[in-house]
Amino acid sequence: MINNKNINFISTEFLNKREIKSILESANEIFHSKNYSHSLIKNCKDKLIFNLFFEPSTRTRTTFEIAASNLKAKVVNFNIENSSQSKGESLIDTIANLSAMRADCFIIRHKMSGAANLIANYAPNNIGIINAGDGSHAHPTQALVDAFTVSKKFKNLNKLKLAIVGDILHSRVARSQIDTFKKMGIRDIRLIGPETILPTEFEKFGVSIHRSLDNGIKDVNVIICLRIQNERMSSMLLPSKKEYFALYGLTQNRIKICSNDVIVMHPGPINRGVEIDTAVADSTSSMILSQVSFGVAVRMAIINKVLNG
Repeated sequence: MINNKNINFISTEFLNKREIKSILESANEIFHSKNYSHSLIKNCKDKLIFNLFFEPSTRTRTTFEIAASNLKAKVVNFNIENSSQSKGESLIDTIANLSAMRADCFIIRHKMSGAANLIANYAPNNIGIINAGDGSHAHPTQALVDAFTVSKKFKNLNKLKLAIVGDILHSRVARSQIDTFKKMGIRDIRLIGPETILPTEFEKFGVSIHRSLDNGIKDVNVIICLRIQNERMSSMLLPSKKEYFALYGLTQNRIKICSNDVIVMHPGPINRGVEIDTAVADSTSSMILSQVSFGVAVRMAIINKVLNG
């Protein structure tokens, strides 16, 4: 995680339990603050942060922008369509040119797995790198947002039963979630989905695999639904949306077999009637909008950590 003069935030794999706890505690303090501390603002004020989103994003990009603005940093949103990238400039050359503008931090989202780590290897050591999602590799900030959400609801995580439902195979979020939740002490993690998008090899991560949603979510305290991308439906990986919802869609009837204190989460954007029923998404068990609210505080804590150690 540490890169000479700055701290990079590339993957949860480089975080231990103590570091995760420290970030979440900082996020909790920020979330409950009416006025952010002088030291927090002083450390980040006027730092130059580039939001480099090479993939479409609403929640992650916007919450990062708000987080950086709250810290009084200068934020530049990189427009890929109007950049030299659209003219064939390489990613490394783009980074070199932006680095020459005296950037302090790059927040990266890219369709290529390993892009954030590649940029970290080529960017000057005084520029912090935050991975906002790379290919199907990792989405560490979302995993910490989800960990923060769970910790706000449950104090004792050791006894929790947690289920992740959907396209695990292509999910950068799921990989980061599994790593983070295991480090936080959740032992019972269940992955649920059809074999085409959830191969049994995921058992090597110390989780259980379930093909039946009803069996997988029985008595669980936390359900995280993952987005099913439309292109998966048009391939040979999945049946129709209607069939997927019938087999794996989260409904009010299915929620009844979970623990009485169950919470429902989704990293977004949600597909109503595919991964989750509207009645569940908008229910009192849903923490989906809370995840968005918590996202600002968690990303403020991460930006501060990267900029100031």
